[in-house]
This record gives sequence, C-alpha cells and structure tokens, in this order.
Amino acid sequence: MRLRRVLAIVGVVVLLLCTVCAGAGVWIWNAQVISTADQVDFTRPLAVPPLAPSRMVDGRRVFDLKAQAGEHDFGRGATPTWGFNGGFLGPTLRAARGEQVVVNVTNALDQTTTVHWHGMHLPAEADGGPHQLVQPGRAWSPTWKVDQPAATLWYHPHLHGETAGHVYRGLAGMFLVDDPATSVDALPHEYGVDDIPLIVQDKKFDGDGELDDSSSFLGGVGVLGDTVAVNGTVGPYLDVTTERVRLRLLNGSNARSYEFGFPDGRRFALVGTDGGLLEAAYDLDRIMLSPGERAEIVVTVKAGERTVLRSYPQALETGLLGDRFTGGADTLDILQLRAAGTLAPRPAVPQRLVAVPKLNRADAVRQRPFTLSGHAINGKQMDMTRVDAAPERGSVEIWKVVNNDGTPHNFHIHDVQFQVLTQGGAAPPPQLSGWKDTVYLPPNVTFELIMRFSDYADADTPYMFHCHVLYHEDAGMMGQFVVVPPGGQPGVIDHASHLAHAGH
Repeated sequence: MRLRRVLAIVGVVVLLLCTVCAGAGVWIWNAQVISTADQVDFTRPLAVPPLAPSRMVDGRRVFDLKAQAGEHDFGRGATPTWGFNGGFLGPTLRAARGEQVVVNVTNALDQTTTVHWHGMHLPAEADGGPHQLVQPGRAWSPTWKVDQPAATLWYHPHLHGETAGHVYRGLAGMFLVDDPATSVDALPHEYGVDDIPLIVQDKKFDGDGELDDSSSFLGGVGVLGDTVAVNGTVGPYLDVTTERVRLRLLNGSNARSYEFGFPDGRRFALVGTDGGLLEAAYDLDRIMLSPGERAEIVVTVKAGERTVLRSYPQALETGLLGDRFTGGADTLDILQLRAAGTLAPRPAVPQRLVAVPKLNRADAVRQRPFTLSGHAINGKQMDMTRVDAAPERGSVEIWKVVNNDGTPHNFHIHDVQFQVLTQGGAAPPPQLSGWKDTVYLPPNVTFELIMRFSDYADADTPYMFHCHVLYHEDAGMMGQFVVVPPGGQPGVIDHASHLAHAGH
C-alpha cells in the first residue's frame, strides 16, 4: 500500500511537471511570433534624411561626416543614440559617376569606429573596413573616384567584433550614385518628393526606454526587435503627391529579414537592386530583403487612398523552428502611404530600363568555394592578419557559396558587384538578375556568384567578405581578400600598423 501511494504521488508530480513544461513550451512557441498588422498608429510624418551638403575643392566633391553621441525620440521620450551629423542615422550622400569624392570623417565618440561604404567600388585603403580605424578625436579622409552605375548604396561602421552595436545605436546612412548613362528619366527621381529613401530597422527597448540590443531567445542571430523605425521614425506615414512613388528600400537591420508587400496585394515594379537598375522592370507583389540588401520599387497609388507597406512572414527555409525563432514568422507594418486628393502625373514605368552587361562563365579564371557554418567560413573564423583569397586585378572569378548549418546567413562582398549565375543549379529569379553585393543564402542551396576585380590592386590592404547578419559577422563569420596585380602575390597584413595610423 505504501509503494502504491509513493507511485501515485510520483505519477501526479510527473503529470504536473509535464503539464507545466507543455504550457511553458506553448508559451515560448507563441511568444516568438510578432504581429503588428493593423496595430500601428501612423501618427508621425516620415523623416526624410537630408542631402549632405558638399563643396568643390580642387575639382573634388568634399563631404563632412561626424560620428557623435546624441538622442532620438522613438515615441518613448529621449533615447540615447549615435548618429552622423546629428543624434541618429546620417544624411544622404550623393555624388555622380566620374567625380572624385573626399569624405572627411571625424570621430566625436568616446570609442574607435570606422565607416564602410557598402556597395561602393573603391580602393581597399578607402573601403572603411576593420583596418581603417578612426580613433576618438581623430579624423579620416578617404578619397576615390566614383565609377559605377547609378545605385542605392549605404554607409555604416565596420569595426571588428563591434559592428552590430555601432549600427544598432544609429550609425548608418545612404549614399546615392548618379549616372545618366545607367538611369532612366521616366522613373520618379525628385529626392524627398517622389523618390524616397527608406532605411528600415527593427528596435526593442528596455524598461527605461533605452535601446536593448540583447540577443533574441533561441534565435542565434542577435537582436530582433518588435518596433520598426523607418529613417528613425516609428509609426511613419508618407504624404504621396504623385501618381507613382519610388521607394529605395534598405534593410538596415542587424538580423531581421523583411518580405515587403501591401495588404491589398497590389503589385509594384521592381526596378533596381543593390548595384543599380535592372535590364527590365519586374512586376511583383513581394520582395524579400535580408540585412544589407537594397531594392528600388515603384508603387502606383490612386488619389485619396491609403495603404500600408507591410513585411510578411518569409521563407527563410531554416525549418519550422528556425524560421519561427529568427523572425521569419513575424508580420510587421512598416509605413503608411497617404495619397493626396489630387496627384501630379508621372510616366508609366518603362518595361526596358538599362543595359546590364553579363559576365561570362567562360571568362572566369578560377572558382572558389565558400561554406558558411557556425561562426566560420570554410571552417575558419576571422583573422585580421590572414589573407583568404588573392584574385588578380582584371580577372573574373566564380565564388560558389553555400550555407550548410540551418541558420539564416547571407553573404556580402566588398568592392565588387556580382551577378548570380545559378541558385541551386538553376537560373536565378528576376530579383537576383541584376548587380548584387549581398545575397540571402537558404540552407543547403549553392549560389554561383560571378564578379570582376577591376581597377584597384593592393597586396597589403584587404577587403572583406562576410555574413551580414551582424551578430555572425562580429562572432567571426568573415574573411579577407586582397586584389593583386597580374602575376602578383599577397603581401603581409600588418594590422598593428593600421592601428598605429588610425585616423590622423
């Protein structure tokens, strides 16, 4: 009888524990999904980053940027933040192809930072990666000739091991390249009127209303926020005064991917990706962007209507658990478009846009494999003194890139714009048909990327390649390459020398 009582008590305890565990599991499962659909009060006009002033000095276009501490109102009062030339984010830099630019970067923070020109083709010494440090109270003035098609680029810090925190606090901005030969006048192009930059970022806050950059629970990708800020504006609306509006979308988040679309299913024209306009406009109702990616879309509106740019659950393809714990199941309202009662006319989007010269597989002199797993690429974590590849100047290469660990990863290459030859052995979809510098990698799908290493050779100063999920980048999922002269060999990466000459 005593044994029966003990067994009965044990059974009850086990049943209670199972019930508690099941309930906790259900709570954890449900707590991982965020939906703000139809829950956002769009009460704040969208802030449009100002165009950075510039001046011509000795035939060069000169910009000034100062990284500084400040504060920003996300609707919770004054939150401590960082910004360029202000409290949060930075101005939009704009230059034309063929111009020699100088950017005077001053660091007014109390810690070292860098400024990387994401998507820009430029000498390695001006790239702003982890070797081009700017110490507190110092300045750095990179200069280069802008020589690439019209495109939507951006800038942000690239400090080894600390990029995520610097970007999350607010150090980022857009850099637009103009080029009449690779732009289309029929597209909306009046900045701030019918041509609108949208820096989309997710944020979360602690009990004091300050930014919380703690990692997401079980996600393994870093911070995932429940509040969306567009150009720093929470709950933004855009007054649209033209029949068509061009939205330059930048996923400026640390880890979250977005699947942009509209609740009424309206279609829009995808006209450009990371490195410039496409050959043809593509009619879509959704476009997915992983961290660092850009897309230019043209949306048609009717007089007096309102609609919402929304991010829908996306197929990260990391499995049911993986997608759910890394933001793939979330639905987030981004921006409300408010069309005026009378709209200024704008031309229809041309079907044909610009010529995009195709790189030829037969011209590739080498193929290189890159496997992303854990926090490493090809089994190696970032080493500031190691050269992982040394392509020759002028050469064409194919990089075969695969994510094989079941976690969301993407792949960004500095200096070059590449083309996607194949995705899983097949031709890429339309949204991957143009120039790219960042691409999302669904697990176990091999991407063949083809690129040309033109113009600049520096055997001693590296560019980076890495996952642009910033938590992964900081944890070591990054490598280095140098471009060498034909027949040349890589030099020695002397990081101590870079440290000694950080800023001037």
